[in-house]
Amino acid sequence: MPIKQIDFGTKEYHQMTKLRNEILRKPLHLHFAKEELEREKNDILIGAFEEDKMLGCCLLTRIDKSNVRLRQMAVQNNLQGRGIGASLMNFAENIARDSGYKKMVMHARKTAVGFYEKLGYNVVGNEFIEVSIPHFVMEKKLKF
Repeated sequence: MPIKQIDFGTKEYHQMTKLRNEILRKPLHLHFAKEELEREKNDILIGAFEEDKMLGCCLLTRIDKSNVRLRQMAVQNNLQGRGIGASLMNFAENIARDSGYKKMVMHARKTAVGFYEKLGYNVVGNEFIEVSIPHFVMEKKLKF
């Protein structure tokens, strides 16, 4: 299963927005605003593929020179629990580390906290509501 960085605006990027919409947005009756997607041209976009089909994705948004935020992690529903998410996380952490970031943070859905804890992330702060559902801020120091 190849995992690679993808470019904004490409065929792969359109697969990524479609997957994120299906997994993360549609169930909450939400959709992407054009301005929101436009900001992603500055992000690190990552996809896991089987041939030309995207299995999972995530993106990294710079916070400052030391910190990066993981966003929009999504794996096809019928493929969850098969290690795709963990592989994406490992790839994202390596890219972040190679880019000089020292810490990765995220707003994790409450239902995903256990997954991220297994990968070494810690909850910091209290539960909060984002996009109408409970989330926690989680973080991990990236070891060099």
